[in-house]
Amino acid sequence: MREHTYADARDEAGLIEGRNAVREALRAGTPIDKLYLAAGETDRTLAALAAEARRAGVVVVECERRKLDGMSATHSHQGVIAVAAARAYATVEDLLSAARQRGERPLLVVGDGISDPRSLGAIIRTAECAGAHGVIIPKRRSAGLTATVAKTSAGAVSYLPVARVANIPSLLQQLQKERVWVFGAAAEGTVSLYEADLKGPAALVIGSEGDGMTRLARERCDFLVRIPMRGQISSLNASAAAAILLYEAVRQRLGTA
Repeated sequence: MREHTYADARDEAGLIEGRNAVREALRAGTPIDKLYLAAGETDRTLAALAAEARRAGVVVVECERRKLDGMSATHSHQGVIAVAAARAYATVEDLLSAARQRGERPLLVVGDGISDPRSLGAIIRTAECAGAHGVIIPKRRSAGLTATVAKTSAGAVSYLPVARVANIPSLLQQLQKERVWVFGAAAEGTVSLYEADLKGPAALVIGSEGDGMTRLARERCDFLVRIPMRGQISSLNASAAAAILLYEAVRQRLGTA
């Protein structure tokens, strides 16, 4: 039976299945979010695909074959499935350069472990609408630029660059060296949102809905900012929190324009 090619092994969810199809996608430079491999395989072809993917900066995840079976749309994955990215990832420097080119103070959103693709898509949509210069996510413990994220963003992924980094605390340190202030959203924050000065270069860190920011990211923030809560529920979802912080930054910046 003929093996699926890249063209017919990629479904509407952005899955690329089968060894030849994945190889063709990698060699064509197709943006790939993650590559899933069957764990325990000793096949040299799969090992070569994994090595090629890593050289291209793709996150490679080993998993049980039954997970691949559950993901597969073609039922002929041959031990490997790639998840295509909706667009190529940018670099952090690309985001900072975009701010410089527009003559604006950087406004960035950092997602610290946003695993729900719909939440990430909503954050990207709001960030684009607010005029932010980009979103930054980690390579692991996060949703990537999948078809679901692209759809939820309502097309914003086509306009707003998204960078992916290996380590969020190191990223925050890098941004601080670039004189960008880091504001982490935290329920126990010591600074009220409306007391925070978001007019200067700013990175807004949004943690996961379940656990919030990781400890190391929290410790790296210059300020921990709390959103005033007047009701009985003590927290907002990640995309709502991002929207509130972004538009407070917009309000403050309009006031100094």
